Amino acid sequence: MRVSDWTGTSIEWASALDGFKAALAPALGRAETRRSAGAFIDGLLSGAERKTGWMLAEQAGLERPYRIQSLLGRSTWDCDRLRDLVRDQAVEALGDEGGVLVIDETGFVKKGTRSVGVARQYSGTAGRIESCQIGVFLAYASRYGHALIDRRLYLPKSWAEDIERRERVSVPEDVAFATKPMIAREMLEQALDSGLACAFVLADTVYGSDYKLRQMLEERGQPYVLAVRSNHHLRFLEEDWTLIQTDPTTLAADLEDSAWQSLSAGEGAKGPRLYHWARVSLGWATQEGFERWLLIRRSVKKPGDLAYYFAFVPCGTSLADLAGAVGLRWTIEECFLRAKDDLGLDHCEARSWHGWHRHMTLVMAAAAFLARIAADQRKAAHGTMNKRKQDKTSPELSAA
Repeated sequence: MRVSDWTGTSIEWASALDGFKAALAPALGRAETRRSAGAFIDGLLSGAERKTGWMLAEQAGLERPYRIQSLLGRSTWDCDRLRDLVRDQAVEALGDEGGVLVIDETGFVKKGTRSVGVARQYSGTAGRIESCQIGVFLAYASRYGHALIDRRLYLPKSWAEDIERRERVSVPEDVAFATKPMIAREMLEQALDSGLACAFVLADTVYGSDYKLRQMLEERGQPYVLAVRSNHHLRFLEEDWTLIQTDPTTLAADLEDSAWQSLSAGEGAKGPRLYHWARVSLGWATQEGFERWLLIRRSVKKPGDLAYYFAFVPCGTSLADLAGAVGLRWTIEECFLRAKDDLGLDHCEARSWHGWHRHMTLVMAAAAFLARIAADQRKAAHGTMNKRKQDKTSPELSAA
């Protein structure tokens, strides 16, 4: 393989981007809207420091930002249809039998009070309570890369119950207050209903502690590894039908030293991320072919630092597979980091409900294009490596 192949310098970027935009065109309707969306995506992929209306218009060679602003506001096009097409493009490029779905939220700090959903609420991005918007996102990740494939703004109850504020920012009448786990359930159901297959669903304690989310996935036969709190109340029966009431911390403390295995949760910036892992079978009734575990991760350097997960997995799933799945939850964090730092995910100027979702979806489209390019390079490199292995083990070479 030539250097230009694996570095991407030989890729016909303009042609690839034109083809990608054409695949998204059915959601955008009129030719003028398609051109505006194309200019918007071009601007997101450019080196412009801020992805605002004025900056994107300047990047597109426009004298005024009207076309760019209209795309997020007055134009008529189907934002959810675009999301579906972005998801299809991402999964087509990244799809793999070992792929996973990851759910998480991220914050967008706002100084004013008029943008939809803005309230003083905890933001993991800021690490404290801030005036901000919170978006719940779904990502798909595989060995070929990762990309955001769905998004929805969390609407606090103070907004959901205020008719005047809702009307001011065009919140649809059928949008009621929904908790973040409720939003996550809807997003996962939509993705799975589309035919998307994944090895595991992954999420942190906000979602893993929600019984209805776990129940929905189990009823679909969808494996998951979801983080739960250390004090999550557990009730289950032992083999002699004794009722046990406990919590993850207590179960971890009762484990023998021999129960722990040293396994990597994947590669980190400084090499393999090594932890000690153990699991405890949960004696809950489950459907045929599946089993439930409490998975426990312990820091090697700080043994008192533990994390806990509920796992619903096919019978025979190894502890190494569970550890590897947990290690993939970081992929959505990288999606957020890159989308904010490089593509302007947090540069949304629109104050309306549909404006927020349009901005996020267009950024997701730009990110999906980059993920597709990177995936194609990885597949090309992987194909070359496999061919070399086949050549070395071919009968003709062995006979020689």
